[in-house]
Amino acid sequence: MPNNQRVNPMSAVGANMFKEAVCINADRIYDSSSVKDCVRDLRVYFTDHDQPLVDQAVSVKCKGVEVVNVHLSVEEVPFNKGFYSVDMTFFFIVTLALVDTPLCDPKTVRGVAVHQKKVILYGSEGNVKTFASNQNSANTLRHDTNTPKAMLQVVDPICLSAKISECNAGCDLVCELPASVCCRFNGDFGSASGCKGVFVTLGLFTIVQLQRMVQIMIPAYDFCIPDKECQTTTEDPCALFQKIQFPTDEFFPPKLTQMNNTK
Repeated sequence: MPNNQRVNPMSAVGANMFKEAVCINADRIYDSSSVKDCVRDLRVYFTDHDQPLVDQAVSVKCKGVEVVNVHLSVEEVPFNKGFYSVDMTFFFIVTLALVDTPLCDPKTVRGVAVHQKKVILYGSEGNVKTFASNQNSANTLRHDTNTPKAMLQVVDPICLSAKISECNAGCDLVCELPASVCCRFNGDFGSASGCKGVFVTLGLFTIVQLQRMVQIMIPAYDFCIPDKECQTTTEDPCALFQKIQFPTDEFFPPKLTQMNNTK
């Protein structure tokens, strides 16, 4: 399908014919906040395999940061009915370029940075226990107490700066790293010790939401029956390739004026 061709949802069969009002279960968002954080001097932790390279380095450059895991916990705020604190623990994988000798190629290493944050949002009240059948078991208990569900949306942060300095006292991990993070590294974080540490400053964008499962009535028009058939092709691969336009933009990046015009 061409990039400039859009599918009109109202063109589906029966889309303009209201039939009935139906009740569905949906997660209603009771409160949300967008957060823009500048996290300064966040310590990067390395395994015993990479820490010796850090000790030998004289300068460092941040090449990229990836969010690999976030732990969320929700607790009721005392004496403030309907409000909850959302505790977030971010785990970042930081890719760094280390220089130990001038005029030599930098060495690429990866480490883990941990950032903890708390926000307070309104999550309403509720105290129900929901039981649902499941194909894998006769009875499945889903226990919903007064605590709403927290949802987090985050993009990979921007690395604003990185520096290397002597490691002061208290350089232990702020929390235990999850197995999903440790399995991506060679070596052990617990036994790593060195005289130098790397500290990065990150720009972090997040959206935090508190939501509950509620019943909502919506208008129903018809079932979503596709009104188009999938097209298959048995053409020769080279003949199909010849129909693809030459990617001129990939060879000639747009100028600043062109980029502003597309916004």
